[in-house]
Amino acid sequence: MSLSTQPYKGARDFYPEDKRLQKYLFSTMRRVVERFGYEEYDAPILESLDLYKAKSGEEIVNEQTYAFTDRGGREVVIRPEMTPSVSRMVAGRRQELGYPLRWYSIPNLWRYERPQRGRLREHWQLNVDVFGIDNLNAEHELIVLADAIIREYGAKRTMYTIQLNSRKLMDYIMNDYLDLDSVQSHTLSKLIDRINKMERPAFVAACDALFTPTQRDNGASQKLLEILAVKSVSDLPQVIQDTPAAIEIRDLLQLLDASGVTNAEFDITIMRGFDYYTGIVFEMMDTDPENNRAMFGGGRYDGLVGLFGVEPVPTVGFGWGDVTLANFLETHDLLPKLTSETEVYAILIGDVYNEAQRLLATLRSEGVTIAVDSSGRKLASQLKNAVKKDIRFALFIGEDELKSGQFNLKDLRSGEELKLSAERVVSTVLDGRRQ
Repeated sequence: MSLSTQPYKGARDFYPEDKRLQKYLFSTMRRVVERFGYEEYDAPILESLDLYKAKSGEEIVNEQTYAFTDRGGREVVIRPEMTPSVSRMVAGRRQELGYPLRWYSIPNLWRYERPQRGRLREHWQLNVDVFGIDNLNAEHELIVLADAIIREYGAKRTMYTIQLNSRKLMDYIMNDYLDLDSVQSHTLSKLIDRINKMERPAFVAACDALFTPTQRDNGASQKLLEILAVKSVSDLPQVIQDTPAAIEIRDLLQLLDASGVTNAEFDITIMRGFDYYTGIVFEMMDTDPENNRAMFGGGRYDGLVGLFGVEPVPTVGFGWGDVTLANFLETHDLLPKLTSETEVYAILIGDVYNEAQRLLATLRSEGVTIAVDSSGRKLASQLKNAVKKDIRFALFIGEDELKSGQFNLKDLRSGEELKLSAERVVSTVLDGRRQ
């Protein structure tokens, strides 16, 4: 029986051209977040399952984790997200760290779920968190940062919206306005989180079923549906508009608008699936009908650090997956043409491998990236290989060239071929980077 050449379902092989795209995505992320003063961290890919049982949510733990018992009898999990890990790390040095603390990472994550467009079992995710700010400045900074990242890739604000809601607002609506108990509220929050994935009649029936007869008689179903239909905070009943949570959303929207983020809006159906969120939550939505889905999400989670037995730290963070980002850039034709990191393909003419080493070392010391074909194949085959590898220049090195110090450099894109000194080879190749 022959072995399959396919990767594990929901995971990806990264050939050089795929890795090239990943490097572009990640280097852009790093450049922007570091511009805002964030520092990179990482953590083990294996964590204790208890870490996720505490606050991630039953769906994540019971249905989406790669969990197992290790040889020491410990329940461990391949991390499905990074927030519990970074909270553990901050708690571990709670008194030593300087706040506000700005950290980011781009971890490899695994979730056992049905692979589909935008969601794979294995993915990488930019995680950005700010610890130690207990006011809207933290939410504002992270949303402005996310906006700066997507614009760094060339996106216009007409291509996406940033949608805001508040867990505190939803808690007030469910507990005080609709008079639901904690079990009903938790069930309803999960239903609202899936509202765009359900048929309207099924959603209405599920909501109606969780109300008691008395609640239904008091119009709870109708009140809920009316609230879920609102498009702005000012459309909410006045008693809800007057809550601190609603005022906080209005203030954040005004702050974002003043910062030039004019495509932020209130969306009462934004819940975020994790149980640890405590305040403002937000998502970025692609406006293209072909890819009309959330690209990233986050919010305030003030309680996670405190679960480790230390004083809580106010925290806001978001996670942005590489798959949804790549889909967005592809949908909006924003992916650049990425070429090989190798700029020069050295083709040896005759048995000159030893004699060519000094020249090759000189070129590399000047910053030229160069691969040598020492296979001894025919010239045409070597040139064909350079083209297949998407290398721009071919450099021909033989005895005559080494003696004269003049080398033929061929631009495989334009077909132009020049006879140049080693110094001119360097300058021509480096100039080519800017074209």
